[in-house]
Amino acid sequence: MQQVGAKSFANAQPVDPRHFPVPLPRTGRRALVKASHVWVLHKQVITRIVGAVLALLVAFGLYEARDVIGSAGLTAYRFVQGEFAQAGFGIDAIEITGQTLTDDKDIITLLTVGTGNSTLTFDAQKAQARLEWLRAVKSATVRKVYPNRVIVSIVEKVPVARWRIGDTTWLIDETGKKIGTDISSYTDLPLLIGEGAGDDGVAMVRVLARHAGLDDQLAALSRIGDRRWDLIYRNGLRVQLPESGVAQALDQLEMYQTDYALLERDVSVIDLRVPGIVTLKPGEIAAAQIAEAKGSKGKKPAKKPASAPAATAPAAAPQAAAPVVPVTRTQ
Repeated sequence: MQQVGAKSFANAQPVDPRHFPVPLPRTGRRALVKASHVWVLHKQVITRIVGAVLALLVAFGLYEARDVIGSAGLTAYRFVQGEFAQAGFGIDAIEITGQTLTDDKDIITLLTVGTGNSTLTFDAQKAQARLEWLRAVKSATVRKVYPNRVIVSIVEKVPVARWRIGDTTWLIDETGKKIGTDISSYTDLPLLIGEGAGDDGVAMVRVLARHAGLDDQLAALSRIGDRRWDLIYRNGLRVQLPESGVAQALDQLEMYQTDYALLERDVSVIDLRVPGIVTLKPGEIAAAQIAEAKGSKGKKPAKKPASAPAATAPAAAPQAAAPVVPVTRTQ
């Protein structure tokens, strides 16, 4: 076996290791090592930060170019619409049926909002949903008929009464909601007057409908203090109903009307607010007759002259007793 470097070891001298210098690594390599350590330890966080920055840059770029993009999109849309129209798919006719309370221009406006002028791009479902926003529309059906027609069928809510608020008379449906303004074809519906009349008016109309003899010449139902109702007739008669027990009061009033035609009498007020008691306020003619009858009862009959022969006349036949209405009279 040959010994290597024996001479060099023979000439070696002892040296303190602390005297040897420590070489410094290059700056680039050190940064690369640190960066690799950071990537390994925080890879997910770095990925999210970079993605967020890129998204912000893209959003900022789109915002800066919004006018150019919008103009290009509008130009393309108009171009497509024009091409479709030239190809024979432009909307030339809109047929609407079933509308009475709804204005045609309101329907047309909602049909054409954002739908273009071509049957190919017209969205019938969205147009149908928009039509149901109208207060008088219960449901709507919109169909496209190629190449150039749109057919609209409207089903409106049914008005059951009129409600006068200030100078405007509204039509209300069975839920008491306003569905349109009064028009001439609905003047036969009951008229409600007063604050809050629309809320409870439909229920009152239904109760009154059970008494057919009481709605003749009825002008309006007036809501008093949002608590009770008055019936106002065309001859000026006012019937005051109670807060509770309205059905019983109407039954009583209908009985008097059937037996004595009370609503046709010269009476200005019929007060039914106290259960079991009917109070009447006479009209001008009836009040004059009552006053005259009271005055004639207070006068003494004049004495006959002594020279005048006593008149003899056959006794008058007894008259049939007039029916007595159990009422309390007030003047």
